[in-house]
Amino acid sequence: MKVKKPRLISSKRGVVVKGQWKAVNVDPSLFSDDGLDGLVCFEELTDYSLVEPEKTITAQQPANTTSKAKKKRKASEREAEEQLQPVEEDVEEKPDRKKKKKQKKLKADEEPQDVSVLEETVEAERDSEEESPDLTPDTQHKPSKKKKKKKPRKKKKKVLADASEAGSEPGVPPPSQKKSRNWSRPAEVASADVSAWKDLFVPAPVLTALSTLGFSAPTPIQALALPPAIRDRLDILGAAETGSGKTLCFGIPMIHSILEWRKAAAGEQTTRADDAETRVESLYLRDGEEPQEESGAASAEEEEEGVAATGQTQTNTQQPPLLGLILTPTRELAVQVQHHIDAVARFTGVRTAVVVGGMAPQKQQRVLMRRPEIVIGTPGRLWEMIREKQPHLQNLRQLRCLVIDEADRMVEKGHFAELQNLLEMLNTSQFNPSRQTFVFSATLTLEHGLPARLQQKKRKKTERSRLQLLMEKVGIKDKPKVIDLTRKQATVETLTETRINCTKEEKDLFLYYFLQQYPGRSMVFANSIDCIKRLSALLLILDCAPLPLHANMHQKQRLKNLERFAEKDSCVLLTTDVAARGLDIPGVQHVIHYQVPRTSETYVHRSGRTARAAREGLSLLLIGPDDLINFRRICRTLGKSEDLPVFPVQSLCMSAIKERVTLARKIEKLEYFHGREKQHNSWVRQASEALELDVDDDLLMGGGEEEEDREKQKLIRSLKKQLKQLLCQPVFTAQMKTKYPTQMGKLQLPLAPADTALASLSRDTLQR
Repeated sequence: MKVKKPRLISSKRGVVVKGQWKAVNVDPSLFSDDGLDGLVCFEELTDYSLVEPEKTITAQQPANTTSKAKKKRKASEREAEEQLQPVEEDVEEKPDRKKKKKQKKLKADEEPQDVSVLEETVEAERDSEEESPDLTPDTQHKPSKKKKKKKPRKKKKKVLADASEAGSEPGVPPPSQKKSRNWSRPAEVASADVSAWKDLFVPAPVLTALSTLGFSAPTPIQALALPPAIRDRLDILGAAETGSGKTLCFGIPMIHSILEWRKAAAGEQTTRADDAETRVESLYLRDGEEPQEESGAASAEEEEEGVAATGQTQTNTQQPPLLGLILTPTRELAVQVQHHIDAVARFTGVRTAVVVGGMAPQKQQRVLMRRPEIVIGTPGRLWEMIREKQPHLQNLRQLRCLVIDEADRMVEKGHFAELQNLLEMLNTSQFNPSRQTFVFSATLTLEHGLPARLQQKKRKKTERSRLQLLMEKVGIKDKPKVIDLTRKQATVETLTETRINCTKEEKDLFLYYFLQQYPGRSMVFANSIDCIKRLSALLLILDCAPLPLHANMHQKQRLKNLERFAEKDSCVLLTTDVAARGLDIPGVQHVIHYQVPRTSETYVHRSGRTARAAREGLSLLLIGPDDLINFRRICRTLGKSEDLPVFPVQSLCMSAIKERVTLARKIEKLEYFHGREKQHNSWVRQASEALELDVDDDLLMGGGEEEEDREKQKLIRSLKKQLKQLLCQPVFTAQMKTKYPTQMGKLQLPLAPADTALASLSRDTLQR
């Protein structure tokens, strides 16, 4: 097999032949095999050099761009020659490409190899070994086709790499990627004056992000928490009302500490780089010796060692450890915290990752392999990743910031056992004395009142406040900075709290009445998942289009429902206490407690989903006979009067409301029992077929006869037709449309005429 000199072997890596091919002694019986009929001999090459393919690509780019521009002009002028012109140009370009390749090979022979070429030797040899020794003209064209397909991929990778390098520098924004929809993304507003933030020691890249977000002035909790956290590096215990901006109180100091770590690491990196340069010279050039060309096998081994050494230095200097850890009680809150921190850190290049349950652990493993500086997660999945010895989560001694959001919920007895294990590990084996701890909640300092008979017993015991117990559990030993801005009532001043006393059966009536009378963005809370499922089916029959949210749903569906709820101006979100804490959904006007919460903390957090950031909102309690005990406990703990304002209800329209709701209840019950029977019967039949047994009629629910099923479906269709006729008729007239009373009397509602709060209070309410 004769080979012309020079010659390129691999299509991915350029290999220029310098020496000659030499025959390899092989047993002649090997050629007697049927699969090796066409082989004559084996040859090997030891003297060669590598050519960097990027040089040839850059040289060909201007010629390709000019030809493409000609194609576009000709295609716009002459549509008939669209198919013929590219073929002619490709034929003309082929001899030019061959000439350029020969020139590149000659230049590569004259010039010495660069250090960057050393990193490509291993891949080049692998590609050359994978190719068969008897290359035919047909097989040589196939790699060229693959190369054409991979050109745009390489360009994309280069663009991403350049963008990541630009984003890592302070003050340079990261690349504009495709925006992912989320419910907590702040609206794009004009740049604001951020002079009020400069006295709080906020970094310059964060100030530019705050300006683009329109945050002109800090909130009270931010003004008090940022200076001791950034300047003095104190541990912070913060308690403030819902919607007061507690996320930035720990997000900005965390970004500041990461930027400070980068500056310190950059100083060490420069000294290490100088040492590395001297070491490289000593590896390849001995004292008093000149560089000599060695055989391909020996040079490949040395190049592999050089690549490994450079890779290790890069991982040690460029890849940061885990510097910030944020723990949240719910998955949705973790995703929201990531959105807020990404918005503030957009000009710093700080990377974040979310580690929560309900999502694919393999994908989260890949995200953690990128070594983000900040990890936000729930205790369960985070502890699982640590037990699986995920590399990025193993060394927590370098952790600079630890945040426990909604801490009073996280450290409750019987909840989050993984959090206790995680805190024990952080305070013992992975302890960092310079670590900064942040603890925030809206009900951090809420004290529960006790009956009179228990007050005396409590005085005898050693009194320890709730904060001291929390500090012991979290592991804060020094004196932290305690900031408490909560009121005695624990709710916001702009929140209007009302109630409706009713029976258990009438709750559906008043819920449907409110949703029809006052359309808007409303959240309906219940204590159980079964109640949410029943309400979702009932309101769906009544054409209210509710969006459910509870723990038994898949995580992607939960996030999707939150996004849909934030997109629509008039929508209903039926949820359990999963969405009670921390979620900042913009424009929530009403919070309806279908069932009174069991604790006062839950009531405060539920009501805090509305009236956020100095806006107004309404909280409505539907109090049944079973809810009186919880209602009185909440009023006693929060220092509220049990005589909350009664929500005004128009008694004239309640008969039409009752007719619709009762009909919808019948349909819901029939569909529920029919679906349960159908599911049970199908399971029995499948099991009997698998076991090859006859189905006993006693095992089937409802008799299992097709005639009964047809009758039930016919009844359901007739009831739905009757309900559809009722839904076509208007319930409220123009005179009945009123505006409910608010704290300030200025709450704007869609589809509501101008009516005063006093007029709505003077309306006739439903008589009990």
